[in-house]
Amino acid sequence: MGVMGYELVARALQQQGVDTFFFIMGAPMSSAEKAAIDRGIRGIDVRHEQAAAMMAHAYSRIRNRPGVCMACSGPGTLNFGTGLATALMDCVPVVALGGASPIGEYGRGAFQEFDQLAAMRPLVKWADRIYEARRIPELVNLAFRQALSGKPGPVYLDCPSDVLYAEVDEAEVVWPVVPPEGHRTRPCGDAALVEKAVQLLSGAQRPVVISGSGVLWSDASQALTRWIDHAGLPLYTTPQGRGVVPEDHPDMFPNARSTALREADVVLVVGTRLNYVFGHGQAPRFARDARLIRIDIDPLEIAATPQVEIGIVGDARAVLEQLTAAAGEQVSAGKYRAWRDRLAAIEVDKAAKFEAQIATDQVPIHPLRLCKEIRDFLPRDAILAVDGQEILNFGRQSIPTYVAGHRLNSGTFGTMGVGLPFGLGAKAAKPLSLVLVLHGDGSFGMNGMELDTAVRHKLPVIVVISLNGGWTADPERIKPGRDLGYTRFHDFAESLGCVGEYVERPEDIRPALERAAAAVAAGRTALVNVRTDADARAQTVRFTRSMT
Repeated sequence: MGVMGYELVARALQQQGVDTFFFIMGAPMSSAEKAAIDRGIRGIDVRHEQAAAMMAHAYSRIRNRPGVCMACSGPGTLNFGTGLATALMDCVPVVALGGASPIGEYGRGAFQEFDQLAAMRPLVKWADRIYEARRIPELVNLAFRQALSGKPGPVYLDCPSDVLYAEVDEAEVVWPVVPPEGHRTRPCGDAALVEKAVQLLSGAQRPVVISGSGVLWSDASQALTRWIDHAGLPLYTTPQGRGVVPEDHPDMFPNARSTALREADVVLVVGTRLNYVFGHGQAPRFARDARLIRIDIDPLEIAATPQVEIGIVGDARAVLEQLTAAAGEQVSAGKYRAWRDRLAAIEVDKAAKFEAQIATDQVPIHPLRLCKEIRDFLPRDAILAVDGQEILNFGRQSIPTYVAGHRLNSGTFGTMGVGLPFGLGAKAAKPLSLVLVLHGDGSFGMNGMELDTAVRHKLPVIVVISLNGGWTADPERIKPGRDLGYTRFHDFAESLGCVGEYVERPEDIRPALERAAAAVAAGRTALVNVRTDADARAQTVRFTRSMT
């Protein structure tokens, strides 16, 4: 019996356990998209393919499984670009399927003929093309394996139209074996190196732990919490890895971050790169004589840090469990009490001053007051996506996260426009969770039409915009292109069927948020447009000298 290639795509996705994908209709992928929907896979059609990749990204982070997006040939597939590059920088397993012009017409100027494979390769971890319809399930399986193997990342599969619309004998189809437990592996670290790490930590006076998204992908939140509880080591996370341990944990001192990193004598780095976010692990962010231990599933990441003294290749959860088992009394909370007390004193002092600062009643509203109101309003298990320039920095320093994976932002690539797509991808992944997107007005404009996607697909979220009239704080008005005006985004939202609110005074923020939450509970997306101080410049620690 014959089967069409596009039907094999749908069946292959179903075999991989896919339940949702994000797309815009268009040839030659439409039949594959319809076949997937007919098989019970939810298709969420968006307003821009960039947003489809970003929604798949957020869905992946929330569900800890690959997110899937599809696009038509040519410009549709190319529109994936920024979203896939963002996923690459953030190590997120997004599986992108792009339609392509027919193989049989390559080199003859077919409709939308373009070397998409060459264009995608720098943007993803792995890219390939399907040449035979009978191998579609095999190549889809390989795409998922590549996305999840080792350090996760996005992948791209090129789907030429004459392959999708080829009919093949079912007996010839190559069906792979998909393990019931999925494609992930969980390698342990070298036991001898784990013991050396314990010995190094046991002699430390001022140790700290730094963790990142690798803890999320290895589902190591509980293992990290057990390790921190046992060892009593101060913990700091990357912006993307927040929530792996609740941020009110007694061993977290966010306001003492600079002191902790600068004075630490031993630094244990778990599942994150030592890139610009942590000053590449070098002075002045760290002490020149600080001794580094790295745990990473990718040996190339460890090799990229020449000052690492002990590099343990392995899964974050497995190695953390090894460390906890091996530590005993050599590394335990009582050993570092004086160090924690020093950081705790700094935390208490700075936290009190910060609380007084963010309670400001100034008009125009200071962005920190907006962040305070959001912080005090959100339930502990809310999902927060933050996107913008100043508001991203203000949000980072003022709004905590308590649940692993529930914090999303523009990541190491600094991509603007991710906020609303991330929020909708998160809502699709966890429909019962409250999702709030905190946007700058500039970044909202990039994918603001996705409010229409929220309405059509019943993905109610709260969108809060810090309306400072432009891209960044610029009191001297010297930056070209800074000004955008004070757009009535709340009216725009209402025109698409959302609830719109406009706020100019700080005491009105909380009531507007409450009304927005009531709208979401009733199934409607709500946008709260808050006019904020255009001159307010975030004074957080600079991750990089390159600033907008």
